[in-house]
Amino acid sequence: MTVNNRILVLGSFVADLAFHVNALPAWGETRMGSSFVIGPGGKGSNQAVAAARAGGDVCFITKLGNDSFGEMARSLYRDEGIDASFIASTSQATGAAAIILDERRGENAIIIVPGACFELTAEEVARAEQAIAASSIFIAQLELPVAVVEHGLRLARKHGVRTILNPAPAMPLPDSIYGLCDYITPNETEAAALTGIEVEDVDAAERAAEALLNRGVANIAITLGANGVLLKNHELTAHLPAIDAGPVLETTGAGDAFNGGLAVALAEGRGLEEAARFACAAAGISVTRAGTAPSMPRREEIEAVLASALDR
Repeated sequence: MTVNNRILVLGSFVADLAFHVNALPAWGETRMGSSFVIGPGGKGSNQAVAAARAGGDVCFITKLGNDSFGEMARSLYRDEGIDASFIASTSQATGAAAIILDERRGENAIIIVPGACFELTAEEVARAEQAIAASSIFIAQLELPVAVVEHGLRLARKHGVRTILNPAPAMPLPDSIYGLCDYITPNETEAAALTGIEVEDVDAAERAAEALLNRGVANIAITLGANGVLLKNHELTAHLPAIDAGPVLETTGAGDAFNGGLAVALAEGRGLEEAARFACAAAGISVTRAGTAPSMPRREEIEAVLASALDR
């Protein structure tokens, strides 16, 4: 049987400006950092790279400026074999994210100015309708206007394409969007923003997942960082542990690695639990590396970590 591993990603590109420091500064405080790196980022772009490296045939929809950050993105997609046919251009500057990384704790704080990608319109997404229809999985996040994201989800649903919404960054959503989501993948903060339930442990995650199920989402995967992932649908409730691939260096790209890996595994016909394990392995590898897009693992690395985890 031929597997359709075509993944359509609708999302953002921003350039990541990462500052490494031994402690986050307080308001009004200046701290000396240890290093500074500029690289490709944006949740949509990171997930497109994650899915491509994990073995997916990926098409990405976004909007870029005609500037050096935009060229960074276009070069990335050429290098990673990502179909950029439906990437629009604008005179608006390509967006950027300031990422402050606490070297002691491996945690981060991020400020995003989306720039060009926030000009993407529903009409520009509609130009990719046939590409969406030909896909196995459609995945989107919330670094675009919500109306544009909802339009993409509706086009995918129209053509029977399975949909994943990664509701990041955290924000309330219109009720109309939930029923368009075959899968939703919030972290603890995002699940709390959607449901009003503070997700401080696995039991709270299960309650939040039940609330999302009642709003019309078919499958929920609440990512819990070092505590793994809570899965729920009408037939299943399961807590999968995180997969340890080595010492944690930086957590910035973990959610994107998870979502890209999940999309590929689902496209290949794996069930939710097996797909989530594959995604956890991708996330587990990504946190051992610096950067966002550069930290995304390749297929052979994910399979090796999965095999090692099963042997323990």
